[in-house]
Amino acid sequence: MTTKIHAVVDALGNPLQFEVTAGNINDCVVGYEILLTLDLKGQNVLADRGYDTDKIIELLDEKQSNAVIPSRKHRTVQRTTDWYLFKERHLVECLFNKLKHNRRLATRYDKLARTFMAFLKLAASMVWLA
Repeated sequence: MTTKIHAVVDALGNPLQFEVTAGNINDCVVGYEILLTLDLKGQNVLADRGYDTDKIIELLDEKQSNAVIPSRKHRTVQRTTDWYLFKERHLVECLFNKLKHNRRLATRYDKLARTFMAFLKLAASMVWLA
């Protein structure tokens, strides 16, 4: 009934990679799979609290990248977060705002995931061209 769009953007907010999942799939599961495929050496990885798991943090340490992910509230040991750098995460939200200008994406008219993903890629290419 619901879907989630997981996106990877560059430093300018341009889309690089998408993953569409069911709405009941946890963010950190898909986030780990996406991060496995990327070359992140020396990069800052900005994500919200939904991606704060030990598995993701360890993966980012192995890939020698900087995790700018706030700790969840229930963690006993809170990691320090560079909040000034974390503010750049708004670029992801701006991308979703640009994508949802397309009514077809915002209301999920497509019944099939492949047609939804095809239109998502089309809309993302329009973001790149703008």
